[in-house]
Parts: sequence; structure tokens; C-alpha cells
Amino acid sequence: MASEEETLRRLAVELQILEGTAEALQSRINLVNAALTELRVAGATLEGLEKEREGASLLVPIGGGSYVKAKLESAEKVIVGLGAGVATERTMQEAKENVEKRAAELEKTRETLRQQLTQVLEKIQDGRSKFQELTAKLSPREGA
Repeated sequence: MASEEETLRRLAVELQILEGTAEALQSRINLVNAALTELRVAGATLEGLEKEREGASLLVPIGGGSYVKAKLESAEKVIVGLGAGVATERTMQEAKENVEKRAAELEKTRETLRQQLTQVLEKIQDGRSKFQELTAKLSPREGA
């Protein structure tokens, strides 16, 4: 009986850890989804800019749902963020390729995270089943 109670306690701790892991993985998936959305918007913006002529009027987002009016000087070169606050000037084609490459990498990362989450959720389900079995097994003894 003591070993079954110990197993029950171990399972409870294990389930808590797995649930924390599942939450962390879901949070990371949400971050990756947000980054993917941002990259898709950037890609669509680059596609649209490529079609604009020099001197075209644009609304440029400045954050918080606010925009500033601007005129397009040139769509041949754009400034591309490299990460860690570093940016560099690239041709339109290089910028589009960079966005596509980053999006593809994030898609792979998201798929890996989803697989990990699925595995953790399966372990949680198995653990809960075992926990319920042990609880049911121990309950009649406690009532006797």
C-alpha cells in the first residue's frame, strides 16, 4: 500500500511537470505564430511595394495603430532587420528571400514544437489514466 501511495505521489508530481511543459510549449507555439504572422505581413507589404511607382503616397505604420503619410523614394532597396536590433539595406529581391527563408524556418520550428506538445499531451493522458486507476484502487482501502 505504501508503494502504491508513493507511486501516486510521484505520478502527481510528474503530471504537474508535464502540464507545465505543455503550457510552455503552447506559449512558444503562440510566439512562433505571432512571428509568422508578422513575416507574412512583411512579405505581402514587400510584394505591394514592389508594384508601387516612385513618389507614390503611402501610409507607414508607426505602432499603436497609428500611421504617418510618406512618399516612396525608391522600392529598389529596403532595410531588413537581422535581429538583435541590427538592420541592413538589401535589394527588394533579397528582402523577399530573407522573409521567405525566415518564415520557412519558423514553420519548421512550429512543427517541431507541435510534435513535442503532442508527445507531452499523450504522456499527460497516460499519466492521468494511471493516476485514476491508482486512486480508484486506493480509495476502497481507505474507506474500509
